[in-house]
Amino acid sequence: MQTADIVIRGGMVVDGTGAAPRRADVAVRDGVILAIGGDLGLGAEEIDATGLLVTPGFVDVHTHYDAQATWEETLQPSSLHGVTTVVTGNCGVGFAPCRPGDRELMIAVMEGVEDIPQLVMAEGLPWSWESFSDYLDFIDTRRFDIDIGVQVPHSAIRVYVMGERGAKREPATAEDLAAMRTIVREAVDAGAIGVSTSRLHFHRSKAGDLAPSIDSADEELLTLARGLRDAGRGVFQMIADVDAPVADEFALMRRIAKEAEAALSFTLLQRHSTADDWRDFLDAIEDAQADGLMIRGQIFPRPVGVLQGLQLTLNPFSLRPSYKAIADRPLAEKVAIMRDPAFRARLLTERPDHDPNPMFDMLTARVRELFPLGPHADYAPDASDTVGGRADRESRSPLEVAYDLLLERDGQAILYLPASNFANNRLDAPRVMMEHPGTILGLGDGGAHYGFICDASYPSTVLAYWARDVEERQRISVGRAIELLARRPAMAVGLNDRGMLAPGYRADINLIDFDMLLLHSPTVSYDLPAGGRRIVQQAEGYRLTMVAGTVTYRDGIATGARPGRLVRGARPLPAMSAPKVAAGV
Repeated sequence: MQTADIVIRGGMVVDGTGAAPRRADVAVRDGVILAIGGDLGLGAEEIDATGLLVTPGFVDVHTHYDAQATWEETLQPSSLHGVTTVVTGNCGVGFAPCRPGDRELMIAVMEGVEDIPQLVMAEGLPWSWESFSDYLDFIDTRRFDIDIGVQVPHSAIRVYVMGERGAKREPATAEDLAAMRTIVREAVDAGAIGVSTSRLHFHRSKAGDLAPSIDSADEELLTLARGLRDAGRGVFQMIADVDAPVADEFALMRRIAKEAEAALSFTLLQRHSTADDWRDFLDAIEDAQADGLMIRGQIFPRPVGVLQGLQLTLNPFSLRPSYKAIADRPLAEKVAIMRDPAFRARLLTERPDHDPNPMFDMLTARVRELFPLGPHADYAPDASDTVGGRADRESRSPLEVAYDLLLERDGQAILYLPASNFANNRLDAPRVMMEHPGTILGLGDGGAHYGFICDASYPSTVLAYWARDVEERQRISVGRAIELLARRPAMAVGLNDRGMLAPGYRADINLIDFDMLLLHSPTVSYDLPAGGRRIVQQAEGYRLTMVAGTVTYRDGIATGARPGRLVRGARPLPAMSAPKVAAGV
């Protein structure tokens, strides 16, 4: 007798609690898990999972699909790497609330902060909303390959309330603050996961103007927190001012978390210039949690990978006048010009112009630290393989070596800069941060940085590298890896109905060939609106991904099913969950 829609047979179940894999069958009915164990009866569909891991779908709490979700139904690259739920609207940037007269400004901010071309957004965004509630209603009409939750962004709130004064970062009045507080409460009531902001001075428009949220007074941030408190739920996400003293910045976070009466998370990376600040933040998190404040660091399990190439936003020559003159030409034409000895000699000796965003000056200057990416992505390469290492061995300048590497594969070569989390060419920091109880994995940034970062593939790194390939003393267990990718981030943002395999939980499920899991190097595709460019990255080993009981991918190929929906706000624990499960992370 059939009692389930689907029964997954014979796999090694990794349930998301941190427990070791165990052999069991999984029955699914009406989009949720019916039972796990043996003797489950027949399913209308039977799936053989022999030799495969059966895991909950992964949750990425830090993405930027705010624009992509309005024109596209596949939230790739995240959905190619076992992710079944994303949270967008991070870093204080987004497109709602937004008055018609401010649309170009919001596009300009997103173009600079998240590297989404203006033309792509101008053509792709339908702009059929004004309020944040309107935006959620629009997203609610859409159908995706994965679920999506949305946060209300500070920069959009500020401009909506203050207009040009907000864009120019003028101080908010008492009336402005009252309006912002109301918008946050109403947004959470409508289904926002929370509110987000940025204090990072690298967050600028392409023209170099700071994002509207930057340098906002402490009282303004506390006002956003009060909006969360008024709503009685939601989370606060922020990017801290990395140039401020750790003690000062964390003191502000404590005030925000206390005022919001809610969880706060912030981006936590190891900067190469201040290689040990992350340890101070971990200590501060422990103190805050001991005081009852739920503050977590959003961390990344590998170096943040800034990708450089002739098809991409940046390369070591992209700020030099001769290169800027050919930057927009077709790749083949550009390569032919760069192979001309006279052009080469001129470009190698030119001085770069300054970019309006000082971050780009810094990234293009770190030539010695670049690595060439081969066919399979190695995010922990040996220091001898850097451009600088090769240059020393060959008695050439790093720029000469980079120039020649960029021309390989007819100009399609990609160079990789470990921009953070890789001080002294070691991954010690992300390893320690992953194991810390006050952190959550995230920062995939899917839907953004189309021209120089493709980090949404990080779940594949956690499994293939940290749980399998790294030397044994550094390895984390498979059970722990799945907990970090699924249950812990889900609970951190209040999505308590997913991230675990147990009766009553959503049937968001991956079947993974653990031994064969392989992450390919990124490639460039021109499939955005207006023919815009983005970086994509494939992986092998994901045999099947299921969202709400519907198969969305088989062997990395989309089935065309679109069970993904807007997730409006926090989700309660399933009624069928056992007390042990309900205790959570």
